[in-house]
Amino acid sequence: MAGKTTGVTPMDYRHCGGLEGRTGGSGGTPLVQAPETEPGGISAQYSRTAPPNSKFFSVKCTSNVQYRIEPKPEGTSHLSPIPLKENSALLISMQQASEHENDNKLSVQYYGEKSEILGTAILHLTAVEISLDVDADRDGIVEKNNPNKASWKWGPDGHGATLLVNCDSEKTYWKKPDHEVEKIYKVSDLKDMSLMMLRTKGPAKLPEGYKLTMHISQGDAQSIRVFKSKSTKVPSNLSYFFHAFVQHYPLVLNSEVLTQEVPYLGSDAEMKFYVEGLRFSDRDFDGIITINLSLLEPLGPTVPHTPIFTDKVVFHMAPWIMTPNTLKPVEVYVCSVQDNEKFLKGITELVAKSGHKLKIIHEYMNRGDRWIQDEVEFGYIDSPHHRFPVVLDSPRDQGLKDFPYKELLGPDFGHVTRTPFDEKVNSLDSFGNLEVSPPVTVNGKEYPLGRIIIGVAFPSSETGRNMTKVVQDFLWAQKVQDPIALFSDWLVVGHVDEFMTFVPAPDRKGFRLVLASPDAGYKLLRGLQNSGHGQAKFFEELKDEEQKTVDEVLSDGELQNHNNYAQSCIDWNRDVLKRELGLDEDDIIDLPVLFKLYFVVKSRAIAFNPDLVNMIVLGNNLGIPKPFGPKVNGQCAIEAEVRSLLEPLGLNCTFINDFAAYHKNLGDVHCGTNVRREQFEFKWWNLKM
Repeated sequence: MAGKTTGVTPMDYRHCGGLEGRTGGSGGTPLVQAPETEPGGISAQYSRTAPPNSKFFSVKCTSNVQYRIEPKPEGTSHLSPIPLKENSALLISMQQASEHENDNKLSVQYYGEKSEILGTAILHLTAVEISLDVDADRDGIVEKNNPNKASWKWGPDGHGATLLVNCDSEKTYWKKPDHEVEKIYKVSDLKDMSLMMLRTKGPAKLPEGYKLTMHISQGDAQSIRVFKSKSTKVPSNLSYFFHAFVQHYPLVLNSEVLTQEVPYLGSDAEMKFYVEGLRFSDRDFDGIITINLSLLEPLGPTVPHTPIFTDKVVFHMAPWIMTPNTLKPVEVYVCSVQDNEKFLKGITELVAKSGHKLKIIHEYMNRGDRWIQDEVEFGYIDSPHHRFPVVLDSPRDQGLKDFPYKELLGPDFGHVTRTPFDEKVNSLDSFGNLEVSPPVTVNGKEYPLGRIIIGVAFPSSETGRNMTKVVQDFLWAQKVQDPIALFSDWLVVGHVDEFMTFVPAPDRKGFRLVLASPDAGYKLLRGLQNSGHGQAKFFEELKDEEQKTVDEVLSDGELQNHNNYAQSCIDWNRDVLKRELGLDEDDIIDLPVLFKLYFVVKSRAIAFNPDLVNMIVLGNNLGIPKPFGPKVNGQCAIEAEVRSLLEPLGLNCTFINDFAAYHKNLGDVHCGTNVRREQFEFKWWNLKM
């Protein structure tokens, strides 16, 4: 609402809402938003500018103008003059936006002791509606002036807009993540951004000197960019097409431009802006972004403009979300190297039987590195308007280091990584040491997206290995899959996938936690010995491997001590998982797995034979390392035991020979494969925090 004062003395006034502004003197022009929103209106300090000896006043206005007096006068009729009190104020608003400048007015008449007229102040008023709008109710539509647009609240009854990190690449050649490019090259890039609308209603232009500015804080400027859409005709000459397209979406705000004037379109108009996320939540960034729109008032040729109204919107950066074994597979990844032909054949047959896609990474890309599980972890980001997979690239950077960037990054396939600068990367930074549980409820608290699981050194250890801090900080900052730290440093490789996994189940919580169990292994072997099969041999089918009988294994006191130690480490983790995932003993399956200490590496453990829990889960089909255990009546007793534990859950067990190509290199099936899965139906913003 704009105003102009006339009469004996000018009226002193103050704008309501946002930052305040004041103008005195004839010809001043205040402008305030029309009262569709709460901040609209001005506060006229009529008592300060009343003529000398004024005792009473009265107010008249046009039909579109509303006012009230603060404090409310007592015992007076609206038709009679009102006693003038010090610090009294008129709160003025308008019912709808103006069609023309100064098309409404309000007048205040001042009276003396005997009701004689001492003077009149007139405000000529112009009202505009201004609203910066986002999808605050998270339904995929930018609604008009949502009252909750300026804050974030988690949960199904929450509010606040969401924002994707633009970490995919619209280019397929000479590519880099889009957030590293300060231009919009393709229309398809817009869907990776969040739409923001500037809506205005009022006269064709603002009163002289007034202007709109959009602005962000210096901190938020590191996390977003804002582009504007404008109507320009693309030249028919194709040589100018790229230039014209880029100009169609000019950059408004970034790390170097924190504030910029934006057009007031007038009438009943909308202008589209596109907000681009540049980085994920992390230790120094909580994911919350604020964008402001201010209406500035001129106070004079040598005086800076003053903000008289500010609208703001809030975004929350979408977190990176992992997918557990219980979600449906989309694509399986495996490397082709010189010595894994048998393994590759087994995986190919399993994936074909399961009906999923298989991506074989050939040697020109893997450069002899077979550990695809260690190189990447697949996840995704999600918003009401768009979602796409995002690969988390580990800092291990061995032969597969170029694969995530060169082969996976592309349109609607994002890439993110964390690189430690002052920490040494170790085996625990490989992503066989990064898993996620299925959804759980723990003591009444729901984790509908599951919980991330990593392995670290034992809490009391001063010399153990840990996942680097930059990776841990990233995982914890995502918030929606509250991580759990297990003790995995007791293993040579040090990965949680060496002693645990999850498989789907038709009952209870919808899954089982599967743990490696030396105790279960020794129980099985003692049963074989007691039934007269003490001479059955491990590794009987492997020509180059030292064979050991059941009796020899059971009589090896040192090996027993090794497994007692391994069992104690697993039991400690078992208790943590039961507590942090809300599990009962009936939710856990113990598979018979033996370990031995590898004294070359600080007395840490490796699997004695192929590690059964290091399996690939493809729906109800499991690809399990072939254990090469003792045979009874031509059947591997360990395989039979595993089938008896898993097949009643409707799971199909396929045992894959990974002994020479993987197990002898301190890994098994899970280490040599990776799975991209479907995304959760549950929306992360509906979490109850």
